[in-house]
Amino acid sequence: MVRTMVRLCLPLITGIHRFIFEKSGHRMGWGAAGFEFLVLENIGRKSGLVRQTPLLFVAHHGTWLIAASNAGQDKDPVWWLNLCASPDVHIRTKQGRTAVHARRAEPPEEEKLWAVMIEVMPWFQNYRAGTNRTIPLVILEPREISPGEATI
Repeated sequence: MVRTMVRLCLPLITGIHRFIFEKSGHRMGWGAAGFEFLVLENIGRKSGLVRQTPLLFVAHHGTWLIAASNAGQDKDPVWWLNLCASPDVHIRTKQGRTAVHARRAEPPEEEKLWAVMIEVMPWFQNYRAGTNRTIPLVILEPREISPGEATI
């Protein structure tokens, strides 16, 4: 029942959050209950349209860690599938807009980084335990903007 409610409510919550970011000119929506959000800006792999997704993150040694948890659902979030198709994207944080390269944490580093994530947001451990898939832990690394790169 709870998983069904999360599955139904998550798009609504994300949409409201996106609305707050956009209508406030990106002045509001960066944090809630002591946690920080970023906005992932990427292109839909099927639609070719710009997608903006607010996500919780943990800053770690000059990178941003995000989890493709989909709130513990058994299906990968669409934004993760879009990142797999095109990992060079942009993020917005309270500090501004940054070009990043997204990559999935590799096994040698993955558990260490999950420990960092779970220390800040312990519920991610429940998400990992409650799904039949391996939740990707994603590292967003700053990168230079390529010459001629289109900006979103």
